[in-house]
Amino acid sequence: MGKATSGGQNFAATDSCSNVRIEDCYIVSGDDCVAIKSGWDEYGIAYGMPSQHIVVRRLTCISPTSAVIALGSEMSGGIQDVRAEDITAFGSESGVRIKTAVGRGAYVRDVYVRRMNLDGMKWVFWMTGSYKSHPDDKYDPNAIPVVDGISYSEVVARNVTTAARLEGIPNAPFRGICISNVTVALAKPSKMPWYCADVEGISSGVTPPACAPITDEGAVAEPCPFPADPLPMDQLAFHQCIYTAS
Repeated sequence: MGKATSGGQNFAATDSCSNVRIEDCYIVSGDDCVAIKSGWDEYGIAYGMPSQHIVVRRLTCISPTSAVIALGSEMSGGIQDVRAEDITAFGSESGVRIKTAVGRGAYVRDVYVRRMNLDGMKWVFWMTGSYKSHPDDKYDPNAIPVVDGISYSEVVARNVTTAARLEGIPNAPFRGICISNVTVALAKPSKMPWYCADVEGISSGVTPPACAPITDEGAVAEPCPFPADPLPMDQLAFHQCIYTAS
């Protein structure tokens, strides 16, 4: 289990961790502010320990060359049940980034993000299935990662170059993407504010409108989901202790 509650100059990383709470942090980083990983290619597959049940709350991030929250690219043990909310970021490359590639195997699923306030992004949302770095040439080319159940809602972003770049894997698209109540103000007009390939999902209340594979459902009563059930780390409380030496 893990918990981070203080500000600092370094990024927070989890690798093959369960029941993690990261909250009330101010992070300035030359890499991803929060990086969630679970092993690399065949080694991560063999170890088989996912990162799961992770909460990120009330985070303020500055990361000029990387992401506010990154999942992968080392995710071969799986990543699931990640919940992030009340995120503020300035001058960062991307808001949420999912990185994987053929040879990784496993999955990134059940990722929920809501209430992001962003300023000065290259991309708000970025997914890629072609992050082609490998530790060696022993990876399995038939180990195809699954990306499914990714939910973004209540996002406001200003001074953005491109709203999103969503690239899945040919013949293995990223599915179950849901984007709702998102407003992106571009720094300059763009003929292609969204770029999508090999992805499937739905959207509602998104400006500028999402790309065609993220189908516009119009106004819906139920926006993208965010789990209401508490995680074990939500029940954990820390108490201040005073010790006096005699």
